[in-house]
This record gives sequence, structure tokens and C-alpha cells, in this order.
Amino acid sequence: MTTLYLIPSSAAMAPHILLREIGAPFELVVLDRERGEHRTAEYLKLNPNGRVPTLVDGDLVIFESAAICLHLADTHRHARLAPPVGTPERARFTQWLVYLTNTVQADMMLYFYPERFAPAAVAEQVKAMAVDRLMGQFGLLDGELEGREFLVGTHFTAVDAYLFMVARWTRHMPRKARDLPHLGPYLARIQARPSVQAVYRAEGCEAFY
Repeated sequence: MTTLYLIPSSAAMAPHILLREIGAPFELVVLDRERGEHRTAEYLKLNPNGRVPTLVDGDLVIFESAAICLHLADTHRHARLAPPVGTPERARFTQWLVYLTNTVQADMMLYFYPERFAPAAVAEQVKAMAVDRLMGQFGLLDGELEGREFLVGTHFTAVDAYLFMVARWTRHMPRKARDLPHLGPYLARIQARPSVQAVYRAEGCEAFY
């Protein structure tokens, strides 16, 4: 049995979407952030970082959302969640997945946790800077989506789940990814997928729109 440990609306959303797309049986373990269940001794044996998500797949324990997405795509090839290795589409897929986790997601941390990076007195300036950076990054993605249904190739892949996840995190920011001309309709299409709707129900999440 495959088990996904998550906190609702967290970085576990992308792998959760992929598990729903795959359609194979899996178990969800929902951790309570307020009770610190992601920092218990039992959970830290699985993920010493005390973060989510963590995937247990048989004897394999793997953490980091992008790594889990790659693992799921590579072990369930029938679901076509990643282009074949060695193709130009796979190179672009890898490029955007790394960009989303290494650049976009990293700057999200500046917005949500400014106290980790600067004194409290300048927290609002840090957040404003983060929004500027993020909107530039989403602007790049918006341009890439012009005339395209999906970010890479002609069907849904793991990078679409990942982009939807991080774009959704802007829903309470002063400027939102969904307001961009190509990204907005794209995000609405992804949100309408049965897999995403199932994730919303399971995690108790609010809709993006």
C-alpha cells in the first residue's frame, strides 16, 4: 500500500493530485499542524525534516514534493504524468518542475515566513518584495501558456499539478496568479479536473476561485 502523509493545502497537494490521477489504491494520513503531528518522534523517523509531504511506497520512504511527483510519474507510466525520458518534452518538463520547486516555491517562503529571513521590523517589505518576484515568475509562466492547454506537451502531467499547487497559494496575496490572462483560464481548467475536486474534498480545501 502507498501512503501519503500530508497537511491540507500544503506542498503535499501536487502528489495528492497525482495519486488521484493514477487511480491506484492509496492511504492518506492527515497530520494536524496545530497539534504538531508533523514533529512527533514517529513522523520524524519517516521525515527528519518534520515537513510534508512524505510518501511511503512499500519499503521506500521518500520526501520532498517534487521528488515524490517524479517517483509517481516514473512508477505509473500508464498515467502519462511525465514525457518519456530522453525526449525534448521531458527536458522541458524537468526544467519547469525544477523552476517551480527551486525558484517559485522558494520565494513563496519569503512571503509566508518573512521572519525566517529578516527582522520583524522589515517583514512587510520582505513580503512586498516576494510578491514582486513571484508575479514576475508567474508572468513568465503565463507567457509560456499562451496558446497551450497544458504547460508541457498535449496532456496533463505532474508539472501541471505542481503549477496549480503553487499558484493556488497566491489566492490571498495582493496580486494573484489567477489574474494573469493565460494562467487564469489554465488554472480554472486544472481546478475542474475530477482529481483536483477529489483532493479538495479529501483535504477540506477552499476553491481557488
